[in-house]
Amino acid sequence: MVAIPSGQVMLSDRRTQKSWPVEVEPFEMSACPVTQSWYARVTGRRPGGAPGERLPVEGVSWWDAVGFCNALSRREGLAPAYHLSGDAETAEWDFSADGYRLPTEAEWEHACRAGTTGPRYGRLDDIAWYRENAEGRLHSVGGRQPNAWGLYDMLGNVWDWCWDVYDAEVYGTYRVLRGGGWADEHWSCRASVRRRSHPTLRIDDVGFRIARSTA
Repeated sequence: MVAIPSGQVMLSDRRTQKSWPVEVEPFEMSACPVTQSWYARVTGRRPGGAPGERLPVEGVSWWDAVGFCNALSRREGLAPAYHLSGDAETAEWDFSADGYRLPTEAEWEHACRAGTTGPRYGRLDDIAWYRENAEGRLHSVGGRQPNAWGLYDMLGNVWDWCWDVYDAEVYGTYRVLRGGGWADEHWSCRASVRRRSHPTLRIDDVGFRIARSTA
């Protein structure tokens, strides 16, 4: 886990042409996306179609991701961040809990930028696996250059699930994805790009990384 300082980030949505500032409190984020071996140690399961201990876990739904967070919290003696109701398909975030969780999209973008203001924190071929260099497949985490705060694969390789609902009025329960993946064009691998997916879907270029509140 890497300590992320507080700051402000300007979120934007291309569809609505709206921008809004968000204050971010200090928190921790995993240096890399959750790997297949890490996911298996915590859950006993190995989802996805490309086996590899250091490959990012993929083919996991948003529900799988928040379930992993709670399982890891219990494993380490921490209070789970989420109260989950599978029957009702509801999840509530307990802000007082000290356990692991998904980052908010504001936290994600703030951490991705690491103090930079451009579309990316470095030259894309140096920092990300994407369509032009990934050879049509996943790659082990940590194989590209990190950003200034020591976070790897923030862009490319797999998209990251975030906590936030994308736009409840238009898309219902769809959750935010950030970061771009191994099959994406360069324009999708930017700090500001937002994508959405239904929380029950499992996709071969979607994984997640974890966060933890420190304030």
